[in-house]
Amino acid sequence: MRPRTLDIALTATVLVLSVTEALFSDGVTGPRWATALVSSAMCLLLLWRRTHPLAMVVALLLLAVPAAAILFDSSELISTFLPLLILAYSGGAYAGERDARIILGLLFAGVVTVGLLDESAVASDIYFPTIITTLCWLGGRTVGTRARHAAELHETAALAAERRERETQEAVAEERRRIAREMHDVVAHSISMMVIQAGGARRILATDPGRAEEAAARIRGAGTDALAEMDILLGVLEAAPDGTAPPKLDGLGELVERAREAGLPVTLEVVGARRRLSAGAELAVYRVVQEALTNAVKHAGGATTEVRLEWGDDALDLRVADRGDGGASPQLPGAGHGLMGMRERMRVFGGDVQTGPRPDGGFEVAARLPLERRPAGVS
Repeated sequence: MRPRTLDIALTATVLVLSVTEALFSDGVTGPRWATALVSSAMCLLLLWRRTHPLAMVVALLLLAVPAAAILFDSSELISTFLPLLILAYSGGAYAGERDARIILGLLFAGVVTVGLLDESAVASDIYFPTIITTLCWLGGRTVGTRARHAAELHETAALAAERRERETQEAVAEERRRIAREMHDVVAHSISMMVIQAGGARRILATDPGRAEEAAARIRGAGTDALAEMDILLGVLEAAPDGTAPPKLDGLGELVERAREAGLPVTLEVVGARRRLSAGAELAVYRVVQEALTNAVKHAGGATTEVRLEWGDDALDLRVADRGDGGASPQLPGAGHGLMGMRERMRVFGGDVQTGPRPDGGFEVAARLPLERRPAGVS
């Protein structure tokens, strides 16, 4: 039920009870119509108990105190006490710190004043309403405080989620820039080789046409690779050269050896006949293995790790699996942005990466790279 609907239903219920008691109770000393009118006005104040709790409490006391002196015996009309209790709760729940304390003081004063108006009243006629009113105010204060804390926690969680999303986007952008720098070097290397081979072919064209033809074929292959890499570079990434030499699959043995030196017992297995890959694709595979080994060194607790490359007819399957338990150990230098970076690198070349815990313990990174390049577009 919506808060406004609840307030209307609550006001209507208390209004019916108050008017009925004002018309038939023996505790009414003045005109019943006047008592019913004042009781109705007191009940209608409940409609604004959430938005203006202090004003409603002041208005209630301005109605209740004179009415208790002239129209009815407050100890005999129970229903007229209900608006007081409800507004006491509302003052604790919905008022600010300062207004809530003012409301509690006004309620004390009002209850004591009404109690003293009855000459036959005893101490319990003042203590009991005061205690009940105070408990209602404390209950409202407790509920209001918890609601505010829950709202603050919700807001904090929302801000944290937004911050994580922003950091993820920044990490993706940084990873793409890093890939761009490396691929820029790959393209630059291919073009440099084309220039060198073209110069050599020109010099031997007249004296050795066969070798010149072979050089022309190599130039054509290098040019094809360079154009493919440039297509990816321009279509997906933003180039930002840094002059570093990009590693290739031939460097996996050295990478595995560095992981062993960092304390990780790791083996490398290559299955199948090696197929030709572009320099950019080799770099992507190398970086995935590097990041997987970095995670193994950091989290596998020195457990045995296996690196397996399997060359198929249409794809290269890569698997890096450890049997670790999550223990801490030194980190291998040269890591990227973790699992996200792996996926981003393989996605550029139409591949994918699957990661997760192994059924028999440890963690596994499995990647598949199509041998027929299918560059990914900007997502």
